Amino acid sequence: MDNQPHDLINKIKKLEHELSQEIQKKEEEFFYKIHNKKIYFENKTKQAHTQLARTIYRYLLDSTLVNLLTVPAIWACLPPTLLLDLTVTIFQAICFPVYKIPKVKRNEYVVIDRHSLRYLNPIEKLNCIYCGYFNGLMSYIQEIAARTEQYWCPIKHARKISNIHSRYHKFIEYGDAENYCRELEQIRKDFTDLT
Repeated sequence: MDNQPHDLINKIKKLEHELSQEIQKKEEEFFYKIHNKKIYFENKTKQAHTQLARTIYRYLLDSTLVNLLTVPAIWACLPPTLLLDLTVTIFQAICFPVYKIPKVKRNEYVVIDRHSLRYLNPIEKLNCIYCGYFNGLMSYIQEIAARTEQYWCPIKHARKISNIHSRYHKFIEYGDAENYCRELEQIRKDFTDLT
């Protein structure tokens, strides 16, 4: 069996780990520490950040008319997003125990922490909460969908896809009928890397 895709996935995971470690080094550079998921800045840094914050008046004055006019369209996405969030969370709560799929931990995907930055004004903080929620939710949903797809249809696509999810490497090659019939039940149970 060709191990090249598996080897590439391992390299990617290693690089992602290295990237995560590099990002964490920024704690020292920007004078903050993380303890129990809470971020703490040094007092001197907090004071400097507060002085850099733009007032709401200055923020609105500096905004372009196009940006201000599109705000309702951006916030109109929130109600269906909340409904999608609720629906997918209920789906996972009901179905994953039945299929014996490990549940996706929401707090590993939906990260809301930028609102604590003192150099952001209240509008910027609200925007950061929205973006952190929305983008985190999309990642959370993608992982739920990936695990569901591994259970129900673990077959790679014939055509190139632009975003390969976390479970795709376990899928059977497109057109490989023999392995599909032979390995489907095993793949449906193969979540050991998540425990």
